[in-house]
Amino acid sequence: MSSPPPKRYDRSIVEGPLRQAVWKIAWPTMLMNIIGGLQGIVDHALVGHLVGFTGNAAIGVAWQIVIIVIVFINSLFTGMSVLVSRFAGAGDEAKVNRVVYQAFLTAIGISIGVMAPVGYLASPWLLDLVNAAPAVKAEALPFLRIMFFGSSGMLVFYMLAGALRAAGDARTPMVLGVAMTVLNLVLNIVFIEGVGPIPAFGTAGAAIGTSIASGLVALYALWKLWRGGWVVSFPRGSGFGPDWAIIKSLFRFGLPSGIQGIAMNIGGVLMLGFIGSLAASAAAQAAFAVSYTQLFSLITWTSVGLMGAASAVAGQNLGAGHADRAAKAVRIAAGYGVGGAAVIGFFFLVMPRQLLAIFGMNEPAVVEIGVELLRVLSISGLLIAGALTYTGGLQGTGDTKSPLYISIVSQVIVPLGICFLIQKAGRLDAIDIWLAILAGHATRCALSVFRFNQGGWRTIAVDIEPAGR
Repeated sequence: MSSPPPKRYDRSIVEGPLRQAVWKIAWPTMLMNIIGGLQGIVDHALVGHLVGFTGNAAIGVAWQIVIIVIVFINSLFTGMSVLVSRFAGAGDEAKVNRVVYQAFLTAIGISIGVMAPVGYLASPWLLDLVNAAPAVKAEALPFLRIMFFGSSGMLVFYMLAGALRAAGDARTPMVLGVAMTVLNLVLNIVFIEGVGPIPAFGTAGAAIGTSIASGLVALYALWKLWRGGWVVSFPRGSGFGPDWAIIKSLFRFGLPSGIQGIAMNIGGVLMLGFIGSLAASAAAQAAFAVSYTQLFSLITWTSVGLMGAASAVAGQNLGAGHADRAAKAVRIAAGYGVGGAAVIGFFFLVMPRQLLAIFGMNEPAVVEIGVELLRVLSISGLLIAGALTYTGGLQGTGDTKSPLYISIVSQVIVPLGICFLIQKAGRLDAIDIWLAILAGHATRCALSVFRFNQGGWRTIAVDIEPAGR
């Protein structure tokens, strides 16, 4: 007769009321992501008033590039989350901790050994790839290089947040995220505007503040993981070298998500190329940076939080043998996501000029393009909210390949194909690009819902070898 699972994990996720289980994971993650999104908005507002709209465009362009690399490394955390949620659902503490430690080793090795040096050297070429205007490139280059070199702290935080959430604890990463955001805000004000003997670094100051804040939080997290006390920790007595069997499993489940993220963000970079080809390219890039990468993040970051909740709850319930509960959890998360997107989209429709004014955007050309984009995004937000939660359901249960194929079609082929055809047929305008983005989001939502409802994820097996083999 087997013993009951240890009480280290919250069993209400696999045994209690399902709406409460989804909300328990969702609300701290959503709040953390909203606060993080507000931090980006503050950065853009500070830079916009101090440097001008070229600074806004620089941060938007640079972040689009940085995210490509970060998303790939974060794919390991998707693989980690699949394993952690399954093992936590089954009550296997030893396997949970082994997976977390190996994910940490792999991510740090890639970020320090590859991301920092290659990113630094490739930054000028990457900015040329997105057709950054000369004034935008001058502001973006130092920002981009600092972000590449200071990325390790941010990656450790993402790793920890994903591990804790997958194991059923979404409040701890929320507290750490709030602390990092407050610290980031203070440091960014110091380094962007300059305080006392510290000079004003302008756009680059936002990267300096972000790197220092995330690094300090990461150091604290590593201390806690070593000392213990959280629902996940580093294992003791099983060696501290790489476990290639676990690393292989991380890549098995995570690599498709990494390729998916790269494909999506390459699509975003190429979309920036189309924006850069417009007659008013600098104005369009600035409007895109604020409207899409900042204001739209109020929807996407909320939906990403619900994606994480759908992933964790579905994965744990499947690990506990409750496939029907897993399916219902994803539908509940999608309902929350679409409702939240509708509320935020309402403000995009009724007060777009006031929202843009927060960032110091008063130039008529920039405002006109930004208003146009926000109106399209008010509809697009409903679609991406549904798509992301169903993506979380697929990934959390171990089907990480389907979202890859769906994203290539919906986020690369559809929007870029539309822009390419319009450009070849005649004149490409900003509204054509915004509608192409909308078409991509609609395609992603439809395909994600269809694939999840097919139910192939119910039979995916997840396991690793016992320690010492």
